[in-house]
Amino acid sequence: MSIHFLQITPSTELQQTAVTQVSKQMQLWDILQSGGALMIPLGLLLILAVFFFFERYIAIKKAAKIDDNFMRIIRDHILNGNVLAARAMTKNTDNPVARIIDKGIQRIGKPIDAVERSMENVARLEMYNLERNLSVLSVISRAAPIFGFVGTLAGLMQLFFDINTTGEFVLNTIAGGLYVKLVTSITGLVIGLLSFLGSSFLHTQIDKTANKMEVAAADFLDIIQEPSK
Repeated sequence: MSIHFLQITPSTELQQTAVTQVSKQMQLWDILQSGGALMIPLGLLLILAVFFFFERYIAIKKAAKIDDNFMRIIRDHILNGNVLAARAMTKNTDNPVARIIDKGIQRIGKPIDAVERSMENVARLEMYNLERNLSVLSVISRAAPIFGFVGTLAGLMQLFFDINTTGEFVLNTIAGGLYVKLVTSITGLVIGLLSFLGSSFLHTQIDKTANKMEVAAADFLDIIQEPSK
């Protein structure tokens, strides 16, 4: 019985030691710190990506928010000949659709082509405002992986230089060195992927907002061509 007990105890202690070592090795902060100096620009790119994503997301959500009855009220005002009330409503509504309709109201009485062109000009400006800073996310999605690869290659150069200088070729040392050098590549790829997904999501939201603007503009053109009461 004593021999059996002695066989189990070392095994249990070894398992606990292995778990402790793995837990220590897999701490996220320690892994990130092992990436070296290039983790600093990668961290800055991540902060910029998060900031511009939420800045654009909030702006796009605000632009897409409009009362479902907005165009119905505009229609009633215009058909009743109360253009000033319709204009006041567009002025008091802060979103792209209202600004496009406001420009159309200002052009009432002119040829329909002139009204449509004026509204299209405003729509292009609104689209530009919605897409502003989205290019930053696109740049980060491409730049972050490149920074990561540069960090890995620089680390590998240093590792092989040390091996060539010292003449030491220890497998554990090389494996540990490669593990550390891959941290920047993985981090860069993750940041690039998140930036790409964020940019794609925001473009989808902008397309939905653009669709609302197109529908509202078409409805307005139909309204001004209806006979007034």
